[in-house]
Amino acid sequence: MPPSDLPYPLFDADNHLYETKEALTKFLPDKYKNVIQYVEVNGRTKIAVRGQISEYIPNPTFDVVARPGAMEDYFKNGNPEGKSKREIFGKPMKAIPAFREPGPRLELMDELKIDRTLMFPTLASLIEERMRDNPELIHEVVHSLNQWLFETWSFNYRDRIFTVPVISLPIVDKAIEELEWCVERGAKAILVRPAPVPGYRGPRSFALPEFDPFWKRVVELDVLVTQHSSDSGYARYNQDWEGSSDEMLPFVTNAFRMVNEWRPIQDAVASWVCHGALLRFPELKIAVIENGAAWLPTLLQTLEDVYKKAPEGFGMKDPVAAVKKSIHVSPFWEEDFSKLTALIGAERVLFGSDYPHPEGLAQPTSYIDHIQHLPFEDQKLVMGGNLARLLNV
Repeated sequence: MPPSDLPYPLFDADNHLYETKEALTKFLPDKYKNVIQYVEVNGRTKIAVRGQISEYIPNPTFDVVARPGAMEDYFKNGNPEGKSKREIFGKPMKAIPAFREPGPRLELMDELKIDRTLMFPTLASLIEERMRDNPELIHEVVHSLNQWLFETWSFNYRDRIFTVPVISLPIVDKAIEELEWCVERGAKAILVRPAPVPGYRGPRSFALPEFDPFWKRVVELDVLVTQHSSDSGYARYNQDWEGSSDEMLPFVTNAFRMVNEWRPIQDAVASWVCHGALLRFPELKIAVIENGAAWLPTLLQTLEDVYKKAPEGFGMKDPVAAVKKSIHVSPFWEEDFSKLTALIGAERVLFGSDYPHPEGLAQPTSYIDHIQHLPFEDQKLVMGGNLARLLNV
């Protein structure tokens, strides 16, 4: 039952844990032990991947983190003074046990009035892009992380915290093996990066027929596929425009990257239908998390136009109908819910707070304030009913 002052239970589609230093390495085979290292640089701890220091996550130990919801005013009112991200974040805080362990997190969820949640890793988003030339290594590191997630958080903690393991697809047989390993241990959702899949022949779409055995097994196991905002490798395209070779730095202002911020998820959803996986497997359940919804109307309009001109390109199957059937979207709290529910239906919209990240909400229940204009039954779907249905819980 929901807390007495809430009209319905909250099932959050987007919570995060902060990994410890051993998360990527504890279960790595000895021959890969030096792939991930923590090094001291000018008095600060940095992560080095294959000997290359990464600034993608400025503080990869997560001992000190930005406060939850530190950017709420930024998203509400913009940044008229042109402050840096560090200034916007304000004073940081020391990580608390609830960011690291499921028991304390459950207590915090009670305080925050969150009934259940999907729990995503944070550090995981740097793995695939920095190992894209070595598919076997990607699978080893991903499995090592998943072993740590299972040991530390489990994939189903007291039917309230559903931690989401990572699945990478370069070697299809290994991806299926990883999928089955996770599901056997209670995983109800998996995380697949919204990006081309690295491979020996170079990158290619996850929706091409070569990956059909994997998606067939996903359908058979009735698992929710999540595509969470990540490093999708698009820094390479920005570099071509800017004449640079810098890695993706999400906390450094880059106006050109911001203009194209949602291209990775737009391309990923387009690929689901243009390369056919969603048309071949209409039973797939896909949740797009922490990507907002601003990209969706334009994409659907474009798909409608392309289908009108070239239906044969989709096997004579309507791509817009396929997206609306299978794709579920978690909009940012500041977006227009009325337009979104009118576009895809309230049954395809998911509440996600991004707690405890600075981009998220300090008080996840405040999300309710932004959907008060929706019919009550639609509110119940958005705030938890839809996700409960997708996970069969």
